[in-house]
Amino acid sequence: MTNPQGIALRFGEGRISGVLATGLGGLSLLAVLCFRFPSLLTTADLRAVYPVPLLRTVLFAALLLALAFAALSLLLARRAQLGLAGLALTGAAIALGGAWVETPDAVAPRRGLGLDWFVLDLLLLALVFVPLERAFARLREQRVLRLGFATDVAHFFASHVLVQVTVLLTMAPAALLFRGAALDGLHAAVRAQPLWLQVFEAIFVADLFQYAAHRTMHAVPWLWRFHAVHHSSRAMDWLAGSRLHLVDIVVTRGLSFVPLYVLGFAPAAVYAYLVFVSFHAVFIHANLRFRLRALDWLLVTPRFHHWHHAAHPEAVDRNFAVHLPWIDRLFGTAHLPAGWPRAYGIDGHPVPEGYWRQLRWPVQRSGLHS
Repeated sequence: MTNPQGIALRFGEGRISGVLATGLGGLSLLAVLCFRFPSLLTTADLRAVYPVPLLRTVLFAALLLALAFAALSLLLARRAQLGLAGLALTGAAIALGGAWVETPDAVAPRRGLGLDWFVLDLLLLALVFVPLERAFARLREQRVLRLGFATDVAHFFASHVLVQVTVLLTMAPAALLFRGAALDGLHAAVRAQPLWLQVFEAIFVADLFQYAAHRTMHAVPWLWRFHAVHHSSRAMDWLAGSRLHLVDIVVTRGLSFVPLYVLGFAPAAVYAYLVFVSFHAVFIHANLRFRLRALDWLLVTPRFHHWHHAAHPEAVDRNFAVHLPWIDRLFGTAHLPAGWPRAYGIDGHPVPEGYWRQLRWPVQRSGLHS
C-alpha cells in the first residue's frame, strides 16, 4: 500500500541531497534552454523586464549547489541513481553554456512557451514555502514528496508552460461579450481612484465572480467532473493548488476576469492583484498550522480553505470564496469549525492519479458517470 504521507527523506542517507541535486540540475538545464531559445521558450512580457545579470548569477549559484549536492549524494547514498541524475542534468546544463550561455542578439516578437515562468515560479515558491512547511507544518508527518507530488508538479508545469494560451482563453469571454462597448468613461473614473482602492476593488469583484463560477463548478455535474480533479488531492501543501484541469482554469479564471476587463483598472492595480493572487492561492493550500484567528472572517486562511477540500460530509459545497470569506458568510456557505479536517479529497477517490489520466478522466465514460 502506498504511504499517503509520502517518501521519507532522512539526513545522512544521501536522498535529500540527491533530490536537491536532481531538482536544481533540472531547473538549471531548463533555464539554459530558455537563454538559448528565448523566442520559442519564454514569455514576451517577462523578457521585457528580466534582470539578466541577476538571473545569470542565480543560475551560476544553482549549478554550483547542484554539483555539490550530487557529490554529497554519491558519497552518502547506498544507491547512486539520484546523485547520478543530478550530475547528468547539471553536466548537460554546463555543456550547453551554463551561466555563460549566449543568447540571440535579436529575439522574434512572438508568443513562446512559458518555460521561463515555470522555472522562476517553481524555484521562488519552493524556496519560500518548503522551509515554511518544514518549520510550521500542521501535519509534521507529511513529506515534501508526498502522495500525488509528481502529479501536481506536472499540473504546475502544464499551466505555466501554456500560460500564454490560458491567458488568451481567459480573456476571451470578456473580450467577446464587451467588444465595442463604450467603456472609456467608466475606465477613466475607475483609474482616477487611489491605487490601493483599485487593488481592493479588483480583489473584491474578481472574487465575487470567482465565487459564482466556483459554486457553479460544484453544482453543474459536467463542470464538476473537471473541477473534481482539483479536489482529488488527498494531501494539502503549497503545490496542491496547482492540481487544476485546463478546462477548470479557463472557465473559472475567464469569468473572474470579466469585471476586471469591464471596470478597466489601471495596469499597476491589475499587476498588484495578480501578485497577491499568485501567493495567496499557494498559501491557503499550504501545510501550515497558522490559525490567524483575527483574519478568519476577513481574509481566507489555510484553515478556512482546507475545510473546502475536506472529505467530511458537513464540509461538502462550502467555503467557495478564494480570498474573501465574508462572501461565503453573506451567501450562507461558510463552514469554519474549531479544528482542522481529518482527511482531504473526494469520498471513494474516483479521480485517478497521474496528469494525463486526470486530463482525460472528465470526458471518459467512467468519468461521465462518476
